[in-house]
Amino acid sequence: MPHKIIDGQTFEVDEDGYLKDPACWNEDVAVLFAKADGITELTKEHWKVIHVIRKYYEKQSKGPVLRFLCDETGFKLIEIYKLFPLGPAKGACKVAGLPKPFTCD
Repeated sequence: MPHKIIDGQTFEVDEDGYLKDPACWNEDVAVLFAKADGITELTKEHWKVIHVIRKYYEKQSKGPVLRFLCDETGFKLIEIYKLFPLGPAKGACKVAGLPKPFTCD
């Protein structure tokens, strides 16, 4: 099983760097994963996206579709890409501690 070490902390991840166990996620983990992806600070806008993704995942056991994410946050897709340059799936879902979305190849 691959591991990712960020700031001296070790996380069990899949081959693409997504957390294997979303239950081990917390806001400190989000900060570390964001930093590893080049996001130096998580603003209130970042947290809004992250919390919508987490809440949806807890109810549906999968990440939200883009339209839902945009509707729930009030952000346009381009704004989400500005917050998470790797995109909603590869960036935001990873920071939110979700497993790799099926739509990511």
